[in-house]
Amino acid sequence: MKERTKENFFILVRIALIFGLAAYGTMNLFLQAGVSVGMLLLVAFFISVLTVREVFPGPYRKWFLLLCVMIYALILYLEPKHFLMLGPLLVFEIISHYHLAPQWYLLAGPFCVALCYQNSIEAANQIFLIILIALLYIQHNYIVLSYKKQMSEDVITEQSLKQDIHRKENEAKEELRKNILLSENRILEERASLSQTLHDKLGHNINGSVYQLEAVKLLMQKDPDKAQQMVQGVIDQLRGGMDEIRVILRKERPEKKQLAMIQLYHLLDDCNSKGVEAELTTEGELSVISDKQWEIILDNAFEAVSNSMKYSKCKHINVNIVAVKKFVRASISDDGIGCETITDGMGISGMRKRMREVGGMLSFENHPGFTVTMLFPLDKEDHDQEKTAQ
Repeated sequence: MKERTKENFFILVRIALIFGLAAYGTMNLFLQAGVSVGMLLLVAFFISVLTVREVFPGPYRKWFLLLCVMIYALILYLEPKHFLMLGPLLVFEIISHYHLAPQWYLLAGPFCVALCYQNSIEAANQIFLIILIALLYIQHNYIVLSYKKQMSEDVITEQSLKQDIHRKENEAKEELRKNILLSENRILEERASLSQTLHDKLGHNINGSVYQLEAVKLLMQKDPDKAQQMVQGVIDQLRGGMDEIRVILRKERPEKKQLAMIQLYHLLDDCNSKGVEAELTTEGELSVISDKQWEIILDNAFEAVSNSMKYSKCKHINVNIVAVKKFVRASISDDGIGCETITDGMGISGMRKRMREVGGMLSFENHPGFTVTMLFPLDKEDHDQEKTAQ
């Protein structure tokens, strides 16, 4: 009920003005010359048409305005002196209906001139009242309505932005799930390939060694020299098999980067499932990050994210990894309550120790939220040697 009253407030004000000005003219006419029944009915009909038109749809209201103009012309013809005040109000209604420019309100000027000629004593007060009514209409039509229009556009824009943000969040979560599934499928495929390779490369080798050892067992007493030669052949064959295993494992082993990224995705997906939005962003060429640095990034990220989930009361966590020419920066930040003092417990002490092992730096920021930043020096020679060893 209150919302409807707010929405229709100006309509109620206009109706009150119509009744008030009509009553004012009728009272003056009654005091000076008396009022006929016909005039009362005509004024009442004018008031009814002007007020009832608000309940009809927009296309029909112009016909009610035209009828009001005709009735008002008849009122002025019958009694031109006492109902001049209704003229400016009718003009303002027409201007409001057709959304005309503010200069059209000057059309009320002839009525003000007519009032001055008819009654010089009350003319000033009546003209002042007409100006106030005009300002009221102008305020509503050109200020209040413009604010309402702007607010409506802002609401539409805000809803559109919210929908866009929600859509992008869903797309990011779906992309995260797809990346996790792709990475897991790749690892499964690599495991299957490794199993098949080990079976194909080593199956016959090991079976042959077993058969030779069985033969050695039979020849140990009959022909010790022949048995010794066969044992040496099995040893050489098994050593060759071990070398093949090392080559296969080095070739088929997933990169540390892939394993670390998969575990980070799993960590952040677990946060999302618990109601905390978490995302991973990367910049630069991540292949320059060494295996040892990936291990430290992963361990410290697990520690920092666990602390954020336990203590920060955050709604969002971001893991950012940046690799440039001379250094690697990894940060874990949340939008939680932060902390006034940072105490080196077991978790933070472990993080510092891991960073010291590779000559890196560890820093913390506690406003706003909490951020853990790791800075690694990038030694390209060590990275090249590591890639060669693999």
